Amino acid sequence: MRSRLFACLISMTLAAPLAAAPVDDVMQAVRIDDMVDIMRDEGLLYGEELAFDMFGGPGNAQWNAMLSQIYDTEKMGQIVRDTFRASFGDAEAAPLLEFFESGQGERIVRLELDARKAMIDDDVEEAARASFQDLDGSDDRRLAQVETFVESNDLIEANVAGAMNASFQFYRGLVDGGAFAMTEQDILSDVWSQESDTRQDTREWLFAFLLLAYGPLEDGTLDDYIAMSVSPEGRALNQALFDGFNKMYDEISYALGLAVAQQMQGEDL
Repeated sequence: MRSRLFACLISMTLAAPLAAAPVDDVMQAVRIDDMVDIMRDEGLLYGEELAFDMFGGPGNAQWNAMLSQIYDTEKMGQIVRDTFRASFGDAEAAPLLEFFESGQGERIVRLELDARKAMIDDDVEEAARASFQDLDGSDDRRLAQVETFVESNDLIEANVAGAMNASFQFYRGLVDGGAFAMTEQDILSDVWSQESDTRQDTREWLFAFLLLAYGPLEDGTLDDYIAMSVSPEGRALNQALFDGFNKMYDEISYALGLAVAQQMQGEDL
């Protein structure tokens, strides 16, 4: 599965509504529902690629129907929101709302969403990756800022862990669905054997995405965003976003494994 930046970018009874309102306002400010919509589009495209990898050709009507059910935005969004609320807990929302509801914050979120949507197109992704490769190792000012953002928020490690967990869940789905016979240790060994490739792909995709998204920003604006992201409130937001989207991807990956197994068994019959 191609590495995808799960989160950290947008790099998100009578008494209960009052307690939940600030958290919900933060989720609205970072436009989680819009990101989920984009992730559905990504997922459906990935499902088409997966069909060629697993079945040797395009998916049939049953496969496409299963993909549509798996990438259901209402279910995806509910998983993210519920997990986000639990992770964010009692963290302070006011500084986040002040930032993301400002013109500066709204622009950053919009640029991130636009870049994420644009990179669904393989040609755009390849061009973004090529642009990063040209800059990699240079003293380019914007690259240095992005490196600071990535390192300060531990984005590579977090995304590699998320990708490997999703891969583990996919294998679990395949095994539970009867496609293969593998022990948990077998699955872990296979997933870890891909760690180096996953890390390299994650780093390249992540920098390509961030450079594309933040290209129009002034240096000072990006510096402000970096400072916000490493504040206690920013770290709480980032953790809640990672927790929410990782939970969503884990469930999707397991469901995809089950769907592949079901499809393979149907073909064998």
